[in-house]
Amino acid sequence: MSLRPRRSVLYMPGSNARALEKARTLPCDGVILDLEDAVAPDAKVEARFRVADAVRAGGFGPRETVIRINGLDTPWGTDDLAAAAAAAPDAILLPKVQDPAQLVDVGERLSAFGVPATTSVWAMIETPIAILDIKAISAAALNPVTRLKVFVLGTNDLAKETRAALVPGRAPMMGWLMQVIAGGHAYGIDVLDGVWNAFQDQAGFAAECSQGVEMGMDGKTLIHPSQIEPCNLAFSPPAAEVEKARAIIAVFDRPENAGKGVVTLDGRMVERMHADMARRTVALADAIAART
Repeated sequence: MSLRPRRSVLYMPGSNARALEKARTLPCDGVILDLEDAVAPDAKVEARFRVADAVRAGGFGPRETVIRINGLDTPWGTDDLAAAAAAAPDAILLPKVQDPAQLVDVGERLSAFGVPATTSVWAMIETPIAILDIKAISAAALNPVTRLKVFVLGTNDLAKETRAALVPGRAPMMGWLMQVIAGGHAYGIDVLDGVWNAFQDQAGFAAECSQGVEMGMDGKTLIHPSQIEPCNLAFSPPAAEVEKARAIIAVFDRPENAGKGVVTLDGRMVERMHADMARRTVALADAIAART
C-alpha cells in the first residue's frame, strides 16, 4: 500500500512572490497556490502568470503543489485553468464544486490540453448544494476522466451559505462534515478539513486538529506557517499506534493464521479488518518517514 501524506496543506496567495518562494522551504505536505479568495480582482491576471511560472520552476521538493483557480463562471476561471494546465502542477483545485458535471467538464478540458495523468483534480466542498449531492459528486471519482482525488472543505463559505455559526466544536456543521467524509472515503477520495481562522489561538487549533483526526479527516488546510508543525503532529500516527499496527500485521502474516478471520493478540481478539487498518497506518507512517 502506497500513500501520499496530506496532513498539512497551506494556502499561499498567488500574488505574493515572497510567499511563493517561502512555500518551497516550509515543512508542510502540500501548498495551495491560490488565485481565488487570496487575490484581489485587479491582481488576478498577474497572480496567474506568477503562479504558473513558480510551478514550472519547481523546487518544491516532496511538497504537493496545487493551484486553486477561480470558478469557471468568473471572468478569470477559463484562463486560470488553461494556465494551470500548461504548468502541470500535482493538482488543480476547483472552487465551489456542486455537481459531477463540473468535474467531467474540467477533466475533459484537461485531457484536451494534453495535461499528464499525474495532475489530479481536487474539489472544494463549500456549499449546501454540494453537501446535499455529495454521494453523486463522490461517485464521479469512478470516472477516470475527472481525475478526482481530494475533497477540500470550505467551512467559512459553508457557514456563510447556511448561516450556521462557526463555534468551537463545530456542532452546527458536524453532520455535514461527516457526510463529506463518508462520501469521499466510500469512493477513495481523501478529505482535508477546513481552515482555522484564529491562527494565534493555538489551543483552539490543536483541539480542532484532534477533532479532525477523530472524525477521519486525512489532513487540514492551513492559513499560516505557524500551524504546520502542530498539524503534522496531530495527523501523524503516534509511535505506539504504529508499533501496535505492526504487531497486528505480523500475527496475521504467520502461516498458521493465513486462513483465519480472527486471531488472539496480547489477550485480545483481533479481526482481519484490523489488519487492513493496521496496514494503512503503517503505510502512512512509512510515507511520512520517507519525507524526512
